[in-house]
Amino acid sequence: MNNYRMGTKCVQAGYKPGNGEPRQIPIIQSTTFKYDTSEDMGKLFDLEAEGYFYSRLQNPTCDHVAAKIAAMEGGTAAMLTSSGQAANFMALFNICECGDHIVASSSIYGGTFNLISVTMAKMGITATFVSPDATEEELNAAFKPNTKVMFGETIANPALTVLDIELFAKVAHEHGVPLVVDNTFPTPVNCRPIEWGADIVTHSTTKYMDGHGAALGGAIIDGGHFDWMARKDRYPGLCTPDESYHGITYAEKFGKEGAFITKCTAQLMRDFGSMQSPNSAFILNLGLESLHVRMPKHVENGQAVAEFLESHPKVAYVNYPGLPSNKYYDRAKKYLPNGGCGVVSFGLKGGREAASTFMQNLKLGAIETHVADARTCCLNPATSTHRQMTDEQLIEAGVPAELIRISLGLEDKEDLIADISNALDAIK
Repeated sequence: MNNYRMGTKCVQAGYKPGNGEPRQIPIIQSTTFKYDTSEDMGKLFDLEAEGYFYSRLQNPTCDHVAAKIAAMEGGTAAMLTSSGQAANFMALFNICECGDHIVASSSIYGGTFNLISVTMAKMGITATFVSPDATEEELNAAFKPNTKVMFGETIANPALTVLDIELFAKVAHEHGVPLVVDNTFPTPVNCRPIEWGADIVTHSTTKYMDGHGAALGGAIIDGGHFDWMARKDRYPGLCTPDESYHGITYAEKFGKEGAFITKCTAQLMRDFGSMQSPNSAFILNLGLESLHVRMPKHVENGQAVAEFLESHPKVAYVNYPGLPSNKYYDRAKKYLPNGGCGVVSFGLKGGREAASTFMQNLKLGAIETHVADARTCCLNPATSTHRQMTDEQLIEAGVPAELIRISLGLEDKEDLIADISNALDAIK
């Protein structure tokens, strides 16, 4: 599907039915697969043949959908996981082991920040966090002899900072390590990080890719460009024999195009079991088929609401990369020429009380922890996810009491603006 445009890939990539076969990707709801001989199955366990033996590792439904996402991102191989968190963990842990080091943007989803700074630290993997606005010199200074990977988010959740992918990729490659980019918010419809130098891309498919709040999921896509064998001393997991698979060396046997995903499936999915179910993959595919149609509407609504909020007297500030006043506007124009996403964050002049009043008076925007849905959803962290914190602690965490995060859905923008306007009018 490489010669086709994004809309065609969204609809048709990953699965081509044969004569008399199902037009829709079939749900293969089976844990196991039958073979005629032990020798046939043995070839699968030795990674000498393609096929399926247990759905914890691979399933045909999941593989069809993963192939579609790989085509959309311009990658060579992909796999689905049970969530976006699982995707980020497995993408990083597939490269790192005890004693290694990660350089990561400090402006990333809080759950991913905790994953890297707390949980992976318990595994002996340390990290240095850098500003997404760091200079090349500052980025270089963060690297250590044991650094194995660099990580960032195209558009950070919920900070909405925009990553300078080319710069991060340049620095990563100068230090001989791959760049992993979480591309959840823009989706490949609005940005393809591999084209800007990223080596591996991750997604929480729970967000825009699914788009309807129906199924949790994640995805990992390999760009197929990073030469592991050229740095074999640094990446023994990929470049030395794996005795748990009869001494296979992934980078030798599967090359740049397939080594990373094969190892991630054969080792990590085997051992951690964080697979996506076939039914969830089927639901995800339904969302993917309309992604190229939905994303422009999300961007349209996000832009319209951001412009309305910026001009409202009760609003202290608006954070949206599509606004000319935003510090990331020029960077967004470079990496996200068609817009980024439908998520907007803003602060109210009346602080915590004003935010509470606003939330109570919304009618269309549902109060949820979710984002990137067909339905508009809204959150005030101070009164929900971060309610245990004082106002001073909230400021330190980057989510001050007055902050509202709203994810604009697919409703008519005039109705959304009217609803937001009414909620603002209720603030005294």
